[in-house]
Amino acid sequence: MTVVESVLSRTPEPLRSVLIKHRELLKFAIVGGTTFLVDNGVWYLLKLSVLESKPTTAKAIAIIVATIVSYILNREWSFRTRGGRERHHEAALFFVISGIAVVVNLIPLYTSRYIFDLEVPHVTRFVQELADFTSGSIIGMLLAMFFRFWGFKKWVFPDELGKRRRDSDEPDDDVVPLR
Repeated sequence: MTVVESVLSRTPEPLRSVLIKHRELLKFAIVGGTTFLVDNGVWYLLKLSVLESKPTTAKAIAIIVATIVSYILNREWSFRTRGGRERHHEAALFFVISGIAVVVNLIPLYTSRYIFDLEVPHVTRFVQELADFTSGSIIGMLLAMFFRFWGFKKWVFPDELGKRRRDSDEPDDDVVPLR
């Protein structure tokens, strides 16, 4: 049973129909949750060790690592029936959109730290960490997520090219029948 089938089998019927209709968005969200963990794991590892005085740099590195994981998962799972460009062209577009999203993601953290001065010694360590998490991992990530989903569907994995990719793939294994 695939991840999507597992989630949908536990979902009440009215919601299940909506999720099936938007399964691409559901899979994108699952990939996003996975990369959220990768992003924050790498960020806090760096921020609390070798890049303690450079939280924005640590966040940028973490985003880059999470973006690589995201490309692989989105290409092979979320948008596997879309796209159809040559892989190097598709990857280049993916990383351009993701690069713009990195900037979108960093704006709230930068604003929190360097415009609002929510950093030690101006505030306590707890307030600094709470502001970093809220601005970098919630606000920034949500803004970047909406931008990425729109950009990936529009330019990286457009549906009009999906026919070429679907024709070359085996049958879609994540089509879930209604029970």
